[in-house]
Order: sequence, then structure tokens, then C-alpha cells
Amino acid sequence: MDWKRMPISDETLQSLRLIPNVQVSEGAPLARCTRFGLGGPADALVETDRPESFVRALALARASGTRHTVLGGGTNVVAADEGFRGIVLRFTASALCADGNRVTAEAGAELQQVVDFSIAHGLGGLETLAGIPGSLGAAVYGNAGAYGRSIAEAVELVTFFDGECVRRFSAQECEFRYRESVFKRRKDWIIFSAELTLAPGDAAELRRRADEIVAVRNAKFPPAMRCAGSVFKNVLAADLAPALAESVPAGVVREGKIPAAYFLEHAGAKGSVRGGIRVADYHANLIYNDGSGTARELLELIAQLKLRVRERFGLELEEEVQYVGFDGSPSPHLSHGN
Repeated sequence: MDWKRMPISDETLQSLRLIPNVQVSEGAPLARCTRFGLGGPADALVETDRPESFVRALALARASGTRHTVLGGGTNVVAADEGFRGIVLRFTASALCADGNRVTAEAGAELQQVVDFSIAHGLGGLETLAGIPGSLGAAVYGNAGAYGRSIAEAVELVTFFDGECVRRFSAQECEFRYRESVFKRRKDWIIFSAELTLAPGDAAELRRRADEIVAVRNAKFPPAMRCAGSVFKNVLAADLAPALAESVPAGVVREGKIPAAYFLEHAGAKGSVRGGIRVADYHANLIYNDGSGTARELLELIAQLKLRVRERFGLELEEEVQYVGFDGSPSPHLSHGN
């Protein structure tokens, strides 16, 4: 589909451009903003690294009546092939600051930068998150974690905009759960920064551990691969029907969770293909774009895999990825014949 600007008035565009420290790009391809490398153009992409400018831009977008959304680092985002008909806003501030055992990180900082920064200051608690792609804001939003730890364990305070004013929440108020937070449920709340409380540690040992984890992660998820890491959330063993839980070998359960890859592999997911979208032949929960894929093909393959697992186990897998630019439900219905 050829890009054609929808009715964002010239007055709205001009007003956005007049906000200090704001960059406005018309027809910007969202594929450049997502790790899958998928997505058509946004009518207008509005970016700033200043909280006050972001607040003004968001208020203007709302007042204009123009359809709008907020995009973070784009790691776990599937953007529609048609793009986004409206305004896409991005908060890009990425400053890092250390004070004793506390690190303050702005939402646009890459999570790996935050890990490296904390290690350089001899602070531990984030090293197991090494190699996880995406921004600090996205990590807090989705309570990112690995190797038995999650970012929620380090969060002290989160500063965010609730649409009316800038607020601060304690970790408890963030309502963190496995891959969840209050921000994931309140998508109109925009994270600006987080204060993390860490523990003193030996920088050399922390560096060794982080590098070891990155090496393992890169072997599974090569940095150049157009993917979001794991597409589906792991499954909490306590949430399974007793009979299904008992059928899972004890060695598969890790810290009360069963890898989604276990169910996907037994449902024959490895090596599945839908156009230019593929499931790795060595990891059933790794879906990637070979460079020729489309968002529609990705959604169709996700739906197909969910159907296979549902038919095999009676289990509904849940995606970690979020959807932008789709009208209604993004996942197409697949019949048994697909």
C-alpha cells in the first residue's frame, strides 16, 4: 500500500514542529523502529528526549483529535504493513546517573547500556539481564527478566506521565508480576525514568557473568537477526490444569515456569514457515523475519502456532509482543485447514 498522509492538519504538524526539542518526520517507516524490521510508514513520527516537550506533544496530539500512539524501543513490537494512520510519539531520553548503590536511568536508554553502566560502577543485580534487547522503559513496562531475576527486583521508583501529570510509583505500586506491570495494563501511562537500587559487587566478576550470558544469548538470538527474542511468554506451572502440569517432566520446570518452547516444540513448531517469516529450527519460540517477511505473515504464523498448541495441549499461549497499527484484533483467525 502506498503511503498517503491521513488528515493530520498542517496546523497540527506546524504546532508540533514549534515545540522545543521535538523532531517531526512525515511518512517515517516503522520498520526502522522495530527489531522485526516490519511496518509501513507513520503519518508523522514525533520524537523528543525532553519530558516537558513530550508532554506538550502528546497534549497537542490529543487536542487535535488525531489518532496517536506511543512507541518505545520497538523490540517487542509488531507494526502493521500499512503503517500507522496518525501520530507516533517516541520518548528517546537515555541519560544514566549513579549515586552510591542507586542508578537512575531514563526510559530511552538501551537496557544493555544500563547493565554495562551498573557493572562499571561495581553494582550487581542487572547482570543476568545482559543481552536482552530493548530500552529501559520497555524492560520496566514488561518486567523483563532472565536467569531467575527480573528488573522488578531492582526497581525503587518509576517516574511516568499519566496523561495529566508526572507521577512517581514505588515498586509495589508498579504491580509487577511475571512479564507484567501496571504500565502494561495502562498503556496511556508513559514511563520517563526509573531509579534502581543495586548491590555492591566485584566489577570484574559481574562483567564475566554478563559476558557469559551475552555469549549464550547471542548464540540463540544473533544480534543481526530480525526478531523479538522469544515471541511467547513462558507458562506458569501453577496456572496449568493438574493433568497437564503432571505430564510435564520435572526437569523442564524452571522456577515455577515452563518454557513456551516446550509446548511449541511438541506441537511441531520448529522450522515452520509463513512466507518470509520463520521459526528457527533450533528454538521453537524464536520467530524471525528472513528479510522478505511481512507483518501479516508474522501474525498468521503466530496464530497458526497458537492453534497447534491449543489442539495438542488445550493451552492458550500468550504473546510477549505488542501490536501497533492494526484495526481491531491483530491476530487473524485460522481454521483447522490453515
